[in-house]
This record gives sequence, structure tokens and C-alpha cells, in this order.
Amino acid sequence: MKKIQPAYLAAYLAATVVFCLFDFVWLTVVAKDFYQSQLGSLMLAEPKLIPAAVFYLVYLFGLLIFAIIPAMHKQSWITATTLSALLGLVAYGTYDLSNLATLKGWSASLAVIDIVWGAFVSAASGTAGYCVTKAFQDEIHD
Repeated sequence: MKKIQPAYLAAYLAATVVFCLFDFVWLTVVAKDFYQSQLGSLMLAEPKLIPAAVFYLVYLFGLLIFAIIPAMHKQSWITATTLSALLGLVAYGTYDLSNLATLKGWSASLAVIDIVWGAFVSAASGTAGYCVTKAFQDEIHD
């Protein structure tokens, strides 16, 4: 069995910290009233923490595999940013556009804002994961 590379772990942890901090501020401060006004009674008073934690663990693993590691191979933060944003666009787009197509009361503005948020937070997190890994690798090679 292959050993997990420390650089991959560093990237995953850095991306996780950035994603969770940004998402926490987004959901509890910046866009809380917007989501409440858009979702109304569909929104729980308190989120279910286990499904939320599973989402973060799985999504950030995907960010590592599909964006950060390819960027590490190319040695390119631009690749990290681009692939991370693209993953966010696809993942959040799939969720929001499916909801827009099937749920009463799911607005186009909610879908657009959430998709843009997903692309942004993914890009920021993937870039942070790459940059931490790059610094980690540079430190090892010095």
C-alpha cells in the first residue's frame, strides 16, 4: 500500500481550512439572510452537522484529486485556480440547476449566486492548497 505523500496531506488540510472558513462566513454572515429569504421553510433552523461534514470531506478530496494534484504536476497555481473553479462550477451547477429544474420555489437568482459562490470558494481553496504544498515542497528541497 502506498504511503500518503505529506504534500498531499498539506494541500488537503490547507484547502479544507480555507474552504470551511470562507463557507462559514458566507453562510452565517454574508449570505445568511439571502438564503433564508430564498429558501424559507425549506431551511433548517440548525444544519445537520454529519451530512455537512461528509460533504466537506468528500468535496475537498475531489478538489485535491481533480485540481490540486494536477496543478502540482504542472507546477502551476493558475492550473490550481482554474481546475478548482471549474470543479466548483460543475458541482454547484449540478446541484443548483437540478434543484431549479425540479423544486418549487428554487429561484434562478439563488442558483446563479450559489454557483458563482461554489466556483469562487473552490478556486480560493484549491489555490491555497496548491500554494501551501508548493511552499512545503520548496522547504523540503532547500
